[in-house]
Amino acid sequence: MRIDLHTHSTASDGTDTPSDLVRKAAAAALDVVALTDHDTTRGHAEAIAALPEGLTLITGAELSCRIDGISMHMLAYLFDAEEPALLAERELVRDDRVPRAQGMIAKLNALGVPVTWEQVARIAGDGSVGRPHLATALVELGVVPTVDDAFTPDWLADGGRAHMGKHETDPFEAIRLVKAAGGVTVFAHPGASKRGRTVPESAIAGMAAAGLDGIEVDHMDHDPDTRARLRGLAGELGLLVTGSSDYHGSRKTCALGENTTDPEVYGEIVRRATGAFPVPGTGGR
Repeated sequence: MRIDLHTHSTASDGTDTPSDLVRKAAAAALDVVALTDHDTTRGHAEAIAALPEGLTLITGAELSCRIDGISMHMLAYLFDAEEPALLAERELVRDDRVPRAQGMIAKLNALGVPVTWEQVARIAGDGSVGRPHLATALVELGVVPTVDDAFTPDWLADGGRAHMGKHETDPFEAIRLVKAAGGVTVFAHPGASKRGRTVPESAIAGMAAAGLDGIEVDHMDHDPDTRARLRGLAGELGLLVTGSSDYHGSRKTCALGENTTDPEVYGEIVRRATGAFPVPGTGGR
């Protein structure tokens, strides 16, 4: 089995629609794919309707969190998307995205960059607006050559000249909310140091004690040494180890299935979840 547990669609900051994403996942010979858009489950229905036969969909989301001033992401799988407390928290995070983006546009304008809200809104489309959409605008304007080059202290990185904070959930609260909604939690790309400061291992140990299920080890932003260290940490803390592409379509260079999760780990995630079930493909439309 080939299992990719971290992908994004146009429901957040990917460039493929949910239906195109599942079709491409099947074409990439994946058996299981998780749709984990940022702080939203809005793409799930479309993905399910288009799900090709032979491909199983894991419904999920990537939750925006912050601990001790460090931004982090929490993958949540197979939770009840209508559970009121978790739904309210996701909406609170999403609702803060527009004023945050507008604030960053104002900062970019003050730096002499002629980006506009209309341009960013066009790029975001129906997705939850975020920094990747502003980064794409900077590429369009010729300010930076690639989206990755926008995530530096000069521009949009945490603490950067045009950065602006937003509401982010405490990870311990995120774990509690997801568990209460019957879901499973995995700390996304915990060693991605090129994105900014990373969460210390002591804090990860605290999350494990609070019910964190796993950490994403095999990820494009982790070099071999980082993967080995995180794999060892997961063993010490009794955490599941996942691997994923973090696919965003053409917005990132990674391919679907570039990193994958062991079938036994996938089985354990499914076994632990009580909020939702994997969706088998029936041919789509």
